[in-house]
Amino acid sequence: SDFLTLVDMTGIHFLWVHYCVCPTSQPFHKQLLKSGLLPATIDQPKTAFFFSVLIDFICNNLECGTSTSNYYNRLQRITSNIFPHLMPMSASADRYHELLQVCCQWWLLKLLKWAGFGHQCDSPKPGSLVLFYPTCPQPGINVYLDVTNDSSNWKYNWTLILDGNFKAEHLHDRQMGGQVWLMDGLGFMVSWSPYHEYLAATNYPPESSCNNHRAINQANSVHAQLEATGIGATTCAHHGCFIPHSAVDFQKGER
Repeated sequence: SDFLTLVDMTGIHFLWVHYCVCPTSQPFHKQLLKSGLLPATIDQPKTAFFFSVLIDFICNNLECGTSTSNYYNRLQRITSNIFPHLMPMSASADRYHELLQVCCQWWLLKLLKWAGFGHQCDSPKPGSLVLFYPTCPQPGINVYLDVTNDSSNWKYNWTLILDGNFKAEHLHDRQMGGQVWLMDGLGFMVSWSPYHEYLAATNYPPESSCNNHRAINQANSVHAQLEATGIGATTCAHHGCFIPHSAVDFQKGER
């Protein structure tokens, strides 16, 4: 038996959990997964979240814009309506950071499941965990391969638009070395390492002498404290859908 912190839609609970210790039994974290619980750690789990509370949080985050902090405060309020700030009983038992971590893992597991990687040994390819618009012609998926070989079939051509948002700035992470990439290049954003290798090998044009243009002034400004000065993506002109593995972070404004 072990003392476990269980987080459910009904609140935060502290219960004794008895694992199966038979010679043929599975590891503790797999026993929790089979019981509908996602452990916060694999080795000697002390905290687990019910699948139902993770599904409820994702739904609230998407539809209501509920942040992780507000949702955890809600769980504390449900646990103790009189003294929600005292739940859990001690600061060391606070499970807010565990909720942040487990939610990211839950999102990745759901994407892997929806993409069909639940029973495959193959690793996901770049952009394979997101969907492209099914109406756009995709050879081998919704269009025969031999149809696209005819150049007169203009209706099978793609029309793409490249645009960016130069106000979506992102600061440098304080603990960059402790970050773990769960979806590096598997979604709409490009892979981090190849993209930064390309940036390092790119020769930037000289700074413009124009000082009355807002975009030029932003490009010439110092961005030492920023990891990204904006974001750019490629979309389909007909349907407005994003192309998988095509979004990038800007480094020099509009340069």
